Amino acid sequence: MKVIVAGTVAIDDVKTPKVERTGLMGGSASYAAMACSFFATTRIVGIIGKDFPKEHITTLENNGICTEGIERSEGDSFYWSGEYHENMDDRTTHDVAINVLEAYEPKIPESYFDTELVLLANMSPRNQIDVLDQCSNAKYSIADTMDIWINNERDELIELLRKIDLLVINESEAQLFMETRNLVRAGKKLMGLGPKNVIIKTGEHGSMLFGKNENEFFRLGAYPLEEVEDPTGAGDCFVGGIAGFIASQNQGSPNFNDLKAAVARGTVMASFDCESFSVEGLSSLDSEQISERLNQLLSYTQI
Repeated sequence: MKVIVAGTVAIDDVKTPKVERTGLMGGSASYAAMACSFFATTRIVGIIGKDFPKEHITTLENNGICTEGIERSEGDSFYWSGEYHENMDDRTTHDVAINVLEAYEPKIPESYFDTELVLLANMSPRNQIDVLDQCSNAKYSIADTMDIWINNERDELIELLRKIDLLVINESEAQLFMETRNLVRAGKKLMGLGPKNVIIKTGEHGSMLFGKNENEFFRLGAYPLEEVEDPTGAGDCFVGGIAGFIASQNQGSPNFNDLKAAVARGTVMASFDCESFSVEGLSSLDSEQISERLNQLLSYTQI
């Protein structure tokens, strides 16, 4: 199955307690597409400005990602600047410039029309719905979201949830959306809004997968790392790995065991992302390294 990854393509400036880097490739679609590309044919959809570095597009293409769906604008690219604190979990956003995203209306190229799996990486739910509506051949759909859309476009987000198969959301956003601190309750309430399955990301503690049946619940911890260089995009790589693995199995409707296997792959891809800035760790990755880390993760989590 071929995958469309639609979302933001950005320029990031990132500061950690040890290093400060500028002009990095960022954005939800960039990270997710890179992770997805190791498992399946991947096509990216987004928009960039005149200031977007050509070498970042080359990085995507060198990973086999089709960039025909990236629209070029004469404005400035979406920009984010942030700083991670000592624990590398808490961060402060210093600047966000929406720029070319402000009036963006996604357009799916005709060459993408045969795509069977759609990953709606984090962006406006209205844009996510627009992408999904253009993908008439899609057999499976996944969406990510964040607090800004929960607070400002709640109705559109609820509309989106009725259309998708899998929702991926982090713990604070699930708690905000469902107005409960209990993540198990939040996951079940999210299921009631429409998606067939829900995954709640719990940061360094991993993730929780919810199914329709009472006994369909799966929890997996994050891969243990001694050093975290830059956690930006880890959640996007997680969902990108999930989408890519599902697509690689050529199943339009994965069962719960398929999703558990996909979560393991997503966990591994997120761990590689955290070991370097931007997508640099992914751009030098190979399938043998992924398999080796996956086997390690499985051995760490067996009783």
